[in-house]
Amino acid sequence: MTIRERFNRVFHWEAPDRVPDMEFGYWDKTIAVWHDQGLPRACRTNEDVERHLGLEGISIMPEVPIERGLYPVFEEQTLETKGERRIVRTKDGALAEMLDYDSSMPKFIRFAVETRADWEKLRDERLDPGRPGRVGDVGAAVAKAHAAGMPILFHCGSLYGWLRDWMGLENLSIALLTDRAWVEEMMEHLTLMDLEFIEEHIPAGKVDVAWWWEDMCYNHGPLMSPKLFEELMVPRYKRITDALKTRGIDVSVLDCDGRIYELVPGWLRGGINCMFPIEAAHTDPLRLREDYGRDVLLLGGVNKLALISGREAIDRELERLHPLVERGGYLPCVDHRVPPDVTYENYLYYLEKKKAIL
Repeated sequence: MTIRERFNRVFHWEAPDRVPDMEFGYWDKTIAVWHDQGLPRACRTNEDVERHLGLEGISIMPEVPIERGLYPVFEEQTLETKGERRIVRTKDGALAEMLDYDSSMPKFIRFAVETRADWEKLRDERLDPGRPGRVGDVGAAVAKAHAAGMPILFHCGSLYGWLRDWMGLENLSIALLTDRAWVEEMMEHLTLMDLEFIEEHIPAGKVDVAWWWEDMCYNHGPLMSPKLFEELMVPRYKRITDALKTRGIDVSVLDCDGRIYELVPGWLRGGINCMFPIEAAHTDPLRLREDYGRDVLLLGGVNKLALISGREAIDRELERLHPLVERGGYLPCVDHRVPPDVTYENYLYYLEKKKAIL
């Protein structure tokens, strides 16, 4: 079987010859640390590492060539250097102070959207779905993925996560309470962009999965109320996933960290049916399976802390998850990008042990 056939069988509750050996990726600092622990120095990107290790992972999964977010993005610039910290203009247009490596959160100084005028400028200049260059050769990309036996994804983007990046969590939270119509206007624009891309550019029966990014939960729960989530976002998800289904795409993967329990019912009602990366310290994939049965698909869920702790912890974690693999509808991988605390030796051990349950 090809990777594409295995992927589609798992997520349609059919039996593959084996489960695909997928992983989520690595922090840049992890790769740098691993160079001193045995990883060839030629491996510099997530894709390099996955190919070197023989993985069938997320980093090498091809995408439909449609630029879904800001286009063009802002030019990333270092405006000032303070020791190991830099003041940077990010690709999202924010001004931020950050470390020289990417495994820590930046400190934001200003965001691209702080007023309605900022939004209108961003919308008109960088969120025009018809802007030349946004859409590449979709047919060629699909044909290349199929020839390689790989699933191909359409990235649907985000309704909340992008607004949070463009506005900042505090500004978006205040806007939800003081100017709900403005937030709805922004979410509706993003929805209409998706619908236009699907209708105009997604070929029927050729694309395997839709992918979403909505980092909108932390370790204690959602960053917006479930009530507002249900009112503002779930109906818009449903419009998009209904359009996806007309193109034969019935698997939608939702990328959200933290404790997601309170939002899973709404995502499912909105047609988003696969939870990822299932950050195990805050969300238990076994509980999701128990609560929602075959209504939910699972991708991720291997506790990164077990890989830090060592072989015995890795064994226990994979034994815990083995029943989910056997039941189907689940692809195990580390529950976020692998941090530098995980040694290369432990990671190789984890991969070998995981193969036994795939």
